[in-house]
Order: sequence, then structure tokens, then C-alpha cells
Amino acid sequence: MNASHTQCARRSRVGKIGGSSVRAQTQRGATAIEFALVFPLFFLVLYAIVTYSLILVAQQNLTLAASEGARAALNWQSSSSPSDALTKRGGAACDAAKLVIQPLVQAMQCASTSADCGTGMKCITVSLTYDYGAHPIVPTLPLLSMTVPASLYGNATVQLNPENIQ
Repeated sequence: MNASHTQCARRSRVGKIGGSSVRAQTQRGATAIEFALVFPLFFLVLYAIVTYSLILVAQQNLTLAASEGARAALNWQSSSSPSDALTKRGGAACDAAKLVIQPLVQAMQCASTSADCGTGMKCITVSLTYDYGAHPIVPTLPLLSMTVPASLYGNATVQLNPENIQ
């Protein structure tokens, strides 16, 4: 045998097994282990981004609905007394907020209160509450449940001139 034939035979025995190199076969196993270690962390980060994005969308929706409800409280309501007018305006405010709210947060609660603003004006406050703990938009993972809010809130206040209430 000549020297070049011997080196060629040695390379084929050492460097390749069954048509693929030994290094490529050991790397395939390493790649699977690296993927198994990195994927849970990647998935947790992605799930957290989606969860908090939907929470922010729901919070924005509650704020929008509360402000639309407060605007609806500015509409005149026929009534017999100023307190009755404020009660009817508060009811109209909650009705308008429920019309604006998206299906994402349908389980929200609405409350409207009227009080003196301190400047001789009357204020109607529309408060929306969504119990996120009881009605999560996305199921929470064990690690994320500690950082997810229990409730979401939306508030808006409108001032009314007492001369224009009734």
C-alpha cells in the first residue's frame, strides 16, 4: 500500500461513520438538549407578552367605556327633581358604558355616583370594575399568577351645572 492510500483509509474510518461525521452526530444530540432547555424560557416570555398585552387592551377598553359613559351622563333626562335627574343620568352613563364595552371584558361591573364637586357643580363619576382574577382573558401560568392584577378599573368624572341638571 502506498502512503496516500493509507491516509485516505484512516480518514474514512476515523472521520465518518455510516456516511455522516461523528461530530455531526454528537451535535444533533446537543442541539436537542439546548432546545429543551431554552424553549420553556422562550415560551414563558412569549406567553407573558401576550398576557400583559391583553390586560392592557382590557384596561384601555374599560377607560374608554367609562369616559363614554361620563359623556352620556351629560345628556338631558326628564325628571321631577334634581336628585332623580342625577340618578337617571347615572343610569344612562352605565348603559352607555355597557354598549361601548368589548366582548373581551363583558363581565365588568358599573357604578355611577353623584356628589358635590366643591365649586357649586355636581359631579357624576362612572366607575367600571373587571374582576380579572375570576374571569382571566388568558389562563395564567403558575409563575405569572403572582404578577397579574386581581382587578382592572376604569373611572371617569363629568361636571354638571346644577342649573342644567333638571
